Amino acid sequence: MRAVPVQIAARLPAAAELFAERGVEHTKIEEVAAATGVPKATLYYYFSGKEEILAFLFSDVLRHVADAVAMAAGGGGSARDRLVGVVRAQLAVMAEQPAVCRALTGELGRAGRVPALASAIRAAYHAPVVELLREGGEDGSLAQVADVDAAALMVFGAVTVTGLSHLLAGGSIGVDDATAALTAVLLDGLGGR
Repeated sequence: MRAVPVQIAARLPAAAELFAERGVEHTKIEEVAAATGVPKATLYYYFSGKEEILAFLFSDVLRHVADAVAMAAGGGGSARDRLVGVVRAQLAVMAEQPAVCRALTGELGRAGRVPALASAIRAAYHAPVVELLREGGEDGSLAQVADVDAAALMVFGAVTVTGLSHLLAGGSIGVDDATAALTAVLLDGLGGR
């Protein structure tokens, strides 16, 4: 894939709406061109096909998640406070890009076959959360976790599924409410007192 100019990249989220509604397989490249206002020939100049457009959109969301997570993880406060910030940051990005996230739901199998996306998730989210979990165990703001890799994966999964379920059920994410509900479970647990 060639470097995509900003003016074309800015139009591509309209394709996510089509992918979310119909799926990549049932969306024609002509429909993508019409929805985005980018000529079909130009789309083929930058992308080999619809799957590559979808991968570009996912990568773009992950870049936004990486930036937001890095800011939250590197901010002030305890590791616990920063972990709450990370959860909120991911949900906020998902709320800003609902069509891409809804498209992700229908195309998870296809997205999972793109190895670059898996490594992008690891860099964007997993590594900073692993570090926060380690720091929190050391500073006492979080419980010490034996397997921080598994715990970071669970946090990512919980936040992702929460965000997606809000988008699919109601079309939007109440970021503050979702963050509060999710972090109450993540940080306080489900066990009885």
